[in-house]
Amino acid sequence: MNVQENRNKDRLLISYALCAGGFLGIAGLHRLYNGKIATGVLWLLTFGFLYVGQLVDLLLIPGMVDEYEQQLRIKAGLSPLGLPLNQAVVNSQVYQPTGNELMVKLLEAAEIKGGNLTVTQGVKATGASFAEVEKVLKEMLKSGYVRIDNDPITGAVTYHFYELSS
Repeated sequence: MNVQENRNKDRLLISYALCAGGFLGIAGLHRLYNGKIATGVLWLLTFGFLYVGQLVDLLLIPGMVDEYEQQLRIKAGLSPLGLPLNQAVVNSQVYQPTGNELMVKLLEAAEIKGGNLTVTQGVKATGASFAEVEKVLKEMLKSGYVRIDNDPITGAVTYHFYELSS
């Protein structure tokens, strides 16, 4: 049983106890406790409609408790299930291309960059980690499809793709 169910059960038990107090002369406390102020005061003044209302409320208390709990959740900005409302949807995971997919994405990025690509540009284009991008670029270097050099201005390690050079 989760915390919310425990609170709901506690509120239900307290509501029934307060309702029982109505049969001892103080009717309507259970209604006041569950946010039904107007009818709670009415019950207090009329002895729970001469105890008939008190008897009927024994059946209505679970609904009163649920309605009150739902109103509290709405005031707190939660859905009836207790989930935050009006919260921006954010993807918690980013699609990470792997293996050949990553290689193809890197080739596409290099083609856009005129046949040259740095690791940072590869990370930005694919969303993969620096280690993954560097690993794939080094595999391509070993296979002879790419040559490596330093950018003369920035000094960044740059991979040159022969077939994609403009």
